[in-house]
Amino acid sequence: MAVKGIETKDKHINNLATIVGSARSILYHMEDLLAYECDGFTIHKHSPKAVVFPKDTQEVAKLVKYCSDNQLPFLARGAGTGLSGGATPLNGEVIISLVKMKKLLSVDLENRRAVVEPGYINLKLTNSISDKGYYYAPDPSSQSCCTIGGNVAENAGGAHCLKYGVTTNHILGLEVVLPNGEIIELGENGIPDAPGYDLLGLLTGSEGTLGIVTKITVRILKNPEGKKTVLAYFDSVADGSQAVSDIISAGIVPAALEMMDKTAIEGVEAAAFPVGHPKDIEAVLLIEVDGISAGIDEQIDQILEVCTNRNVREVRAAKDEEERASWWANRKTGFGAMGAISPDYLVQDGVIPRSKLPEVLNKINQISKESGLRIANIFHAGDGNLHPLVLFDARVAGQTEKAIEAGSACLQACADVGGTITGEHGVGIEKREEMRFVFKDEEIIAQTNIREVFNPHNLLNAGKLFPTPGRCGEVKRVMKEAVFS
Repeated sequence: MAVKGIETKDKHINNLATIVGSARSILYHMEDLLAYECDGFTIHKHSPKAVVFPKDTQEVAKLVKYCSDNQLPFLARGAGTGLSGGATPLNGEVIISLVKMKKLLSVDLENRRAVVEPGYINLKLTNSISDKGYYYAPDPSSQSCCTIGGNVAENAGGAHCLKYGVTTNHILGLEVVLPNGEIIELGENGIPDAPGYDLLGLLTGSEGTLGIVTKITVRILKNPEGKKTVLAYFDSVADGSQAVSDIISAGIVPAALEMMDKTAIEGVEAAAFPVGHPKDIEAVLLIEVDGISAGIDEQIDQILEVCTNRNVREVRAAKDEEERASWWANRKTGFGAMGAISPDYLVQDGVIPRSKLPEVLNKINQISKESGLRIANIFHAGDGNLHPLVLFDARVAGQTEKAIEAGSACLQACADVGGTITGEHGVGIEKREEMRFVFKDEEIIAQTNIREVFNPHNLLNAGKLFPTPGRCGEVKRVMKEAVFS
């Protein structure tokens, strides 16, 4: 049955519109699809076939089954804030946008859990339960607009993951539509450690390649009794880096331990929430501790002492909640603030052992000099999650390619010291080839074999997460021959 308002003879568009029941729930004109050509990774853009907006799990399942039965490539999309191209439609996919599925379905304070739909905004959950004394811990910088479904896909982290962990540590259950349209539920009554394989862990961080999440049970936490934040300025990145290690070595586990270098400071001070950081400072640390009120002041005194012993220029605790909030607002603008000092930027996402921080930062500085491009550094220093931001101008011939090469070199530097290529942004299309920095071909094949179990026809978000076929294909053939010979 044709849907009123659909102006195309494309049978698939008509059939998809029939599933969602309205012409207002599907986009297919070229001009309407422009905003869906990429996510926050804007270097590569491709047009989808259409964008559909289901209102519930059943409509998602029907859309997926239709695409599967008709061999139409498809993918899920949340708010589009991803930074590695995970929602870029490489193959002319039908994009299943989950933004209409944005309800807070239930809150169970006694068992400290909540159930949300995938389009529910991260920060909105904390705002919805804060008056009851609870909050949701994962806090990526984009938390005011990113969706919890997208956080599950990328296993998002945030400033407070040093103490509280990343998204996977807060997921108790998932409802998932598999690539054939079947609906499954993972997690037994919100308890994630049921017997059998850890499918919750497998799906969380799978970047939308194994299924589409349509309902999420999350862990919520009681607000800490006390919370204090310290700001420390250093005249050298090395001193700031060593202070990070010394704080952890002293037995203190801050809720957050963030660091920005001079170029990053220039950006955040030029953007929406300046706080007056000195223009000549080389590094700033933002350190937050929380927990039982009785022990907070002692931890703050220790942190002040550690920073003083590392040649800190100035260190102080926030005098009130307003000052604390202004410091965090300044830090949270970090990525977007680069637009105030550069026409374009490429953000990377490597992880290293904390002890290697000075060595890797020196290497990144060398990469910057060799490429001729400025690189700002913002990092969750406490857990070694670095975010080098390569600044460039896409209007200048060759600079985009230089930025990509410099970003890859930064990830190689992380891998070379025993780190890895992503801590929270995912691999997407941006870091597919860099997966070879940390995995052997046989290890990549083992992972793609898992994908084939869930997604045998590779119609769901194809071309993401793993390297393009090469030697891997030969390794796979040899492995199969060895198994079945």
